[in-house]
Amino acid sequence: MKSKYADLKLNIDLNKIEEAANCIKQGGIILFPTETVYGIGANALNKNAVNKIFKAKGRASDNPLIVHICNLDMLNDLVQGIGEIEEKLINNFWPGPLTIIFNRKECVPNNVTAGLETVGIRMPSNKIAKKLIELANLPIAAPSANISGKPSGTKIEDIIDELDGKVDYILDAGMVDIGVESTVVRVVENKVHILRPGKITVEDIKKLGFDVIVEKQVMEECSPNQKVMSPGMKYRHYAPNTKCLLVYSEDENKMIEEINRQIKNIGNVLVLGRTSHLDKYNTNNKLDMGESLEDISKNIFTLLRKVDKYKVSLVIIEGVKKEELGLAIMNRLIRACEHNYIEV
Repeated sequence: MKSKYADLKLNIDLNKIEEAANCIKQGGIILFPTETVYGIGANALNKNAVNKIFKAKGRASDNPLIVHICNLDMLNDLVQGIGEIEEKLINNFWPGPLTIIFNRKECVPNNVTAGLETVGIRMPSNKIAKKLIELANLPIAAPSANISGKPSGTKIEDIIDELDGKVDYILDAGMVDIGVESTVVRVVENKVHILRPGKITVEDIKKLGFDVIVEKQVMEECSPNQKVMSPGMKYRHYAPNTKCLLVYSEDENKMIEEINRQIKNIGNVLVLGRTSHLDKYNTNNKLDMGESLEDISKNIFTLLRKVDKYKVSLVIIEGVKKEELGLAIMNRLIRACEHNYIEV
């Protein structure tokens, strides 16, 4: 059975959003836009509805979900022990692409938190997401909209084939604004720990006067038995079926030389590179990631979904400098390449 569909690309139809909100109230699951990526949402307080998310995605039960809210009353209903640093993060970055890990209250089901005593909460700035939560008058648990392991959905065209019929309702608002999932942080001993990088950067948080620690799992592999507090830390993520290699150097010429060396050795290669670099690669198989970090962030998941169509032996992806939004991009790319990475 096909999912119910509403096209909101040109007009935000409140009646359609209310229909989707009623679906949430009735224990259904919906596919909806946020400013980061599309999400698959359900009533965060209904464990049976939340189970439908895991089934639709094929998601491991020890991978926690993020809960989306529309006001601070909802936050206070879900969590306890909000400290001064968390308050300052909220005041500066909410609504927006920042998830904060809090100690949860008992009303939050165990399957939302993967059995942890903590829960990740964010307040999206996307108008449709915010209105959806308001009309449902419920917190919405929502991971990224994709089959687990595949690239996250940044537009409906990329994900409709794999999710149509697995959700009750689809709200289509076109391409998202950011293209990578929210930054996830936890405050420990007055320091802000980044568990997953995103649009809200290390530099942004440091401007508030806080000490910031980037957890090693951001760029390294997580052990199979390790419990994680944030999505995107543990399992194979964002990966196409074709083998991928990530190549980076602070010296652009060295990076281009290394990629061309790989092309020469392997032959049947597809390159994902910056607009200004594409002409320098000795292959006809190329995809344009864009030029700015914002372009690359927005385009990367859509491009990763295209690469299998090329039937190549290897996909080589240009890396970027691991600072500001580049850290989030490299975090996603190194997982897409399953840690197959060369730095020259």
